[in-house]
Amino acid sequence: MIKRTGFAALLLAATLTACGSGGSTILTVNGQAITRDQLDTKLENSSTPVTARNVLQLMVTDDLIDQYAQSHKITVSQAEIDKIENQYKAQYPANQWDQLLKARGLSEQDVQDLIRRQIVLDKAVGANVHIPPSQVAAYFKLNHAQLDTPAQARARHILVADLATAQKVEADLKAGKDFAAEAKQYSMDPGSKDNGGELGLFPRGRMVPTFDAYVFSGPVGKISAPIKSPLGYHIIQIEARTPAVKATLANSTAKITQALKQQQESPLIQQFLQQLQQTAKIDVSDQRFAGLFPTPLPGAAAPAPAPAQTK
Repeated sequence: MIKRTGFAALLLAATLTACGSGGSTILTVNGQAITRDQLDTKLENSSTPVTARNVLQLMVTDDLIDQYAQSHKITVSQAEIDKIENQYKAQYPANQWDQLLKARGLSEQDVQDLIRRQIVLDKAVGANVHIPPSQVAAYFKLNHAQLDTPAQARARHILVADLATAQKVEADLKAGKDFAAEAKQYSMDPGSKDNGGELGLFPRGRMVPTFDAYVFSGPVGKISAPIKSPLGYHIIQIEARTPAVKATLANSTAKITQALKQQQESPLIQQFLQQLQQTAKIDVSDQRFAGLFPTPLPGAAAPAPAPAQTK
């Protein structure tokens, strides 16, 4: 089976499995058809070089996960999906999340479908993974410095070349003009000017020194006077700021447990997916894909039922 871990892999899988329907049947998965039109749609939507065989393998895997969830009554709430999606979104400033999905030809629903299947897999095999407190403590002892959370800020800015223009933009904003409109008209920053000047959430030390110094000391919500940097003059509005947080075993336990659980689950998930395919009835109609899904071995063991869920 094809291994899919991490957010980059999630996006690749979502790109390869966007929806489509109709056309002649290529194969059936436990009686459920995958059609030629569906496969062609996936290939057309892919933003990366892929083969039809790889895409079809992913499509079969998704169908098997969905069928397993249905037969074992594994449900995934919207709140569970939103929690994970919000963790992904937090890694991308401002509108970059939307831009990323657009570049991949994805909808929000495509990503949520992939997250839902991730959660199903976690529920199917996760109960077999137990992280004892001693393992969490040992990990913290070795990695506590990397678990510290730096001070972070969210801000927007307008970058211009000269002081006179900066002073005009400052006056416009303090007179009530729209920040996004001013950014679009005046800003020289190609990465933010069309996004209302938004820079998103960033840690202390990422920006040039004078910009960084203002953002982590200036008043939140106010329009700044021009701030000079090697890039030009910035008019800055700090939108939010959070202090640094020193990692402790107590405030890091959930994060460490999740990371260790994911590490241990990864090989179990691959074994689980292999078992799903080995025990499935996959009838191939299109001879281009003959041999891609071998006939199950006699007596192949079906995946064990998922344990009772806890919400």
